[in-house]
Amino acid sequence: MAGASKPGTDVGGSWPKSWQVALAIGAPLAIGAAVGAYFYHRRSSDKIGGETAGKTGSDLTGDDPAPLTEERTPEEKAQSSKNKGNKYFKAGRYEQAIACYNEAIDLVPRDNTKDLSTFYQNRAAAHEQLKNYAQVVSDCSKALELNSRYVKALFRRSKAFENMNLKMQCLEDATAVCILENFTHGQSMMLADKMLKELGKEKAQQRYEERVPSLPSGQFIRSYFSSFSDDGISKSEDGYEESGGDNGTNTGYRKALHLFTSGEYEGVLEACDDEIQREGDKLAEALLMRATFYLLKGQATEARPDLDKLIYMEDGNKKLRANALIKRGSMHMQEGNSTDAMNDFATAVRIDPDNADIYHHRGQLNLLLDRIDDAAQDFEKCNKLNSNFALAHAQYSYAKYRLALVHQSPMQLQAAMQQLENSTKTFPTCAEAFALYAQAQSDQGQFSVADEHFQKAIVLEPDNPTAYVHRGLLHLTWKKDADGAIGMIKKALEIDSKCDFAYETLGTIEVQRGNMSSAKEYFEKAIDLARTEMEMAHLFSLSVAAEAQRNVTTKYNIQPPAPIL
Repeated sequence: MAGASKPGTDVGGSWPKSWQVALAIGAPLAIGAAVGAYFYHRRSSDKIGGETAGKTGSDLTGDDPAPLTEERTPEEKAQSSKNKGNKYFKAGRYEQAIACYNEAIDLVPRDNTKDLSTFYQNRAAAHEQLKNYAQVVSDCSKALELNSRYVKALFRRSKAFENMNLKMQCLEDATAVCILENFTHGQSMMLADKMLKELGKEKAQQRYEERVPSLPSGQFIRSYFSSFSDDGISKSEDGYEESGGDNGTNTGYRKALHLFTSGEYEGVLEACDDEIQREGDKLAEALLMRATFYLLKGQATEARPDLDKLIYMEDGNKKLRANALIKRGSMHMQEGNSTDAMNDFATAVRIDPDNADIYHHRGQLNLLLDRIDDAAQDFEKCNKLNSNFALAHAQYSYAKYRLALVHQSPMQLQAAMQQLENSTKTFPTCAEAFALYAQAQSDQGQFSVADEHFQKAIVLEPDNPTAYVHRGLLHLTWKKDADGAIGMIKKALEIDSKCDFAYETLGTIEVQRGNMSSAKEYFEKAIDLARTEMEMAHLFSLSVAAEAQRNVTTKYNIQPPAPIL
């Protein structure tokens, strides 16, 4: 089972875990990650303070409360000034509007907190139009001191913080609005999502530069290489002489290959360095092996020159060059550059059109891009070129299942489920086939049968931590048993303490349970294990979301909706 994969990477797995977790736990997972995709309901247009477009935003309602011939109370005089301010506001005369709101604030009794908070919020709306953002923050804060759940003031202050480049403050206010409005305030959801992405990216840039690269677990490395039917290096027949001598067979690439097959991965890079420095007869293989191990350590910058050099060896081995293009294309995808990624795959096809691995890995990227039709075609081509590649066959069946869901065709769905079942029979030792069939059964509500197939996947690959994570998620969906699910996921960490997927999933579950401090701890552990900056940014966004939600619930004494557990 090649379940060591991560969304946005091409390291052997089959389904992006982000939507897998979302399906298992329910939304909202945190104020972030997929926040903008779930909630776009809007409040009715009569809520002027932030939900409608244009130059509205103050409480522009009401006429003078009493005839001019009668003696008016302070409240009535204040309302009259506010109403004048509203008329100036509507006319775009913001300075005059502010003067009227000042008058209203001075006139209203201090114990009339409802009107006073409204007047401060209205004055903030006028300052917003003049781009006086510091004054907007000040007035909204005064309004919130009087009414801590004043959604208009919170949202207006969050936008002012955005314009002042105070991202965390902006996020917290937007988060408060999301919770108070039960996640139906579309604009605040989008603003929170934007801040999370920006904060995640900023934090990842700094942490990624400071990280100490390290190899993942041996199981992850083996799983990664199993996602290639023939990469040209790991299954090489080049020998290694134990007896020593000066013929070079105990050094360089041959030594690297021996270390690789022995599971002594830490020495592989040094042995490849030796081959490359002396430009030995296995230079191309050494370049590809070294680049691959740099990628496994999350050192894309170091891997790129080796891949480029190999790709441009026009008289070099086409299989090695195609493999280098697959890996460079996957690097582009990790960086969010799908155009260059697909260009590299197209070049690989031109160089080695009968290479099944090209279509297999391009199919995975197409799945990540939700190009399900293209993914299915790639997997089908891969299977035609190599009918014995169990992993690709299972993923082709799963792509057909995803396609049936897109087309909403019961007939296609039935055929796809049968194809998934056939994969388990055709390749009874392929854990991925059982895991993908289990996932489809879980989607269809067949939880008991799905659990049986996840257990079969675990029996086939007991050292694969992700199988335990997926089974834990199944139980969370099925039995709403968070403690039981957490126990299964922690089993994954007993098997592989470097399983960042397990840490991320535990963090997401704790968010849903309302345990923000625990969630943040799990996300931080996942961040420490991240291998790409893009992956790290995603994890930081989850961590920051948990922090913001914790701060908001404490500050305003509010709670998010009950978790779906």
